[in-house]
Amino acid sequence: MAKTVVELLKKYSSTDLADLCDAAEDGIRAGGGFGWLTPPTRDVMETYWKGVLLVPERRLFVGRLDNTIVGSAQLLRPGKNNEAQAHWATMTTHFVAPWARGHGLAKAILVAVEEAAREIGAQVLNLDVRESQEAAIQLYQSLGYVHWGTHPHYAKVQGKSVAGLFYYKDLV
Repeated sequence: MAKTVVELLKKYSSTDLADLCDAAEDGIRAGGGFGWLTPPTRDVMETYWKGVLLVPERRLFVGRLDNTIVGSAQLLRPGKNNEAQAHWATMTTHFVAPWARGHGLAKAILVAVEEAAREIGAQVLNLDVRESQEAAIQLYQSLGYVHWGTHPHYAKVQGKSVAGLFYYKDLV
């Protein structure tokens, strides 16, 4: 049986950055690209992930399958100058590599993000997703996320508009 773990990543070990880049590239190729439609060059991908750990308002959660990072999500809180929205946080870049799906990591990562959001005092967690990501949508809805809006031109994929769905969850 495969061993799964979700953790808050604060620094990269010797193989973590390569694992995360590999998983992200596979996720992008499978259509869950958090903005990318095709994987960028490895140096761009590495720079992106290194930068995530430098932003004080971001927390990076990773899912491991047999000690290899296979997915992630980020918890993003508003800046300290944003008092009006200090009660909410956003989850972004939630994915699991296609070859690592079916072990419950997408849900486990999401639950870890929710717990961390509560710990920092967030009362609401927001997220958005392409309408084409049906498994993710089913997961969010099964955990009580409420669809509050649709952006019909959220993304362009192969020259066609793909709608984006916006969700929130009351954490109180």
